[in-house]
Amino acid sequence: MLIVFAEQAVVEVELVGGRLGCPSCRGVLGPWGHGRERVLRCLSGDRLLRPRRGRCRGCLGTHVLLPDLCLSRRQDEVSVIGMAIEAKVAGSGFRSIAGRLGARAGTVRGWLRRFDERAELIRTHFTRWAVVLDPELGPILPAGSGAADALEAIAVAVRAWVLRFGPGDPWRIAGVLSGGVLLATRNTPLPAVS
Repeated sequence: MLIVFAEQAVVEVELVGGRLGCPSCRGVLGPWGHGRERVLRCLSGDRLLRPRRGRCRGCLGTHVLLPDLCLSRRQDEVSVIGMAIEAKVAGSGFRSIAGRLGARAGTVRGWLRRFDERAELIRTHFTRWAVVLDPELGPILPAGSGAADALEAIAVAVRAWVLRFGPGDPWRIAGVLSGGVLLATRNTPLPAVS
């Protein structure tokens, strides 16, 4: 899996032009059909998504090119999930968050539980990204809990990204920096920071 821009035309140009690297071996990806069609639940309503696939010309591995709106194995837009995380850190319960977002309470509880389980891993990963993106960055101060510390590290890394590359949706940037596995359901490690 590789996280790419949500705009399909841009992805197609990059894929056909050999500008996408294989996440396994750093070879060049070429076109290789599409992934299965799925529904992505967004704040603006459901969206049909059929992600492009690429095949490495070197190792012959195939990869789904997942838009930066998504996280791996999650049916909801990354910004919706991010809003739930922010609300939880601010003190809201999962049921009230689910009501505000129009999501199932069990789904929201799962996101929040997974974020809590991975909080230290997330904090460490995004702190590394913040330092890579802004080497002159000062210390990131504790925010009071594991989840709050992880959210603070995400915010600092996203700010460093925006200062370096320009504006963008904070949670889409966080999804890209996490390689799409921010809330991975398995013990999937976050990608190496480069």
